[in-house]
Amino acid sequence: QVQLVESGGNLVQAGGSLRLSCAASGIILNINAMGWYRQVPGKQRELVATIPSGGSINYADSVKGRFTISRDNAKNMVYLQMNSLKPEDTGVYYCYAFITGPGLVRRDYWGQGTQVTVSS
Repeated sequence: QVQLVESGGNLVQAGGSLRLSCAASGIILNINAMGWYRQVPGKQRELVATIPSGGSINYADSVKGRFTISRDNAKNMVYLQMNSLKPEDTGVYYCYAFITGPGLVRRDYWGQGTQVTVSS
C-alpha cells in the first residue's frame, strides 16, 4: 500500500516562508507526477503546483513567482517552498502523486493534509 505523508505546515506571518515536504512510501514502480493542492472550508480543492517526471512544471497563477515545487526522485519526495506568504494562502495543503504500482496499476494517491495558516 502506498502512503503519502506531508510535513512542514505551520502558522506564519504574512511575508514569511514555509517549506512543505511529502514522502511517498510503499511498493512504487514509478512516480509519474507529484504535486500540491490546497483547500479551504467551503471551497473545492485547488491545484497549487504539479511536477511531472518529464515535462513542464505547472503553477496556479496565484502562486507564480512566490512558490517553487521540486522533487527528489531518489527519495520519492516532493517539496513546496513557499515565500512571500499571504493570508489567502491559508488552507490545508495536500500532497498528490500519480503512481505506477504492482501489476503496473496506475492511480492517484493523496496525503492526509498539512495546515498552513498565514496571519495578517
